[in-house]
Amino acid sequence: MQLEITTPEKKIFEGEVSSATFPGEDGLFQILNGHAPLVSLLKEGIVEYKSKDLSERIHITGGVVEVLKNKVILLADGVKS
Repeated sequence: MQLEITTPEKKIFEGEVSSATFPGEDGLFQILNGHAPLVSLLKEGIVEYKSKDLSERIHITGGVVEVLKNKVILLADGVKS
């Protein structure tokens, strides 16, 4: 599935991933290939995404994620180093 992570300042990541985990308002949840359409608010926490040769973790300050037709768009309020 295609993942795009964007903040108001810049695009953080865009590429093909096999899974992504997000800090939802009600707890962590994972998105896999073929997931049903979804829109969710995110709280501050760690976003983790994986592909065959990549495993990355970023700390977001909140945001919203949309899943539709194997495309996941994360609009993060900000990213902490």
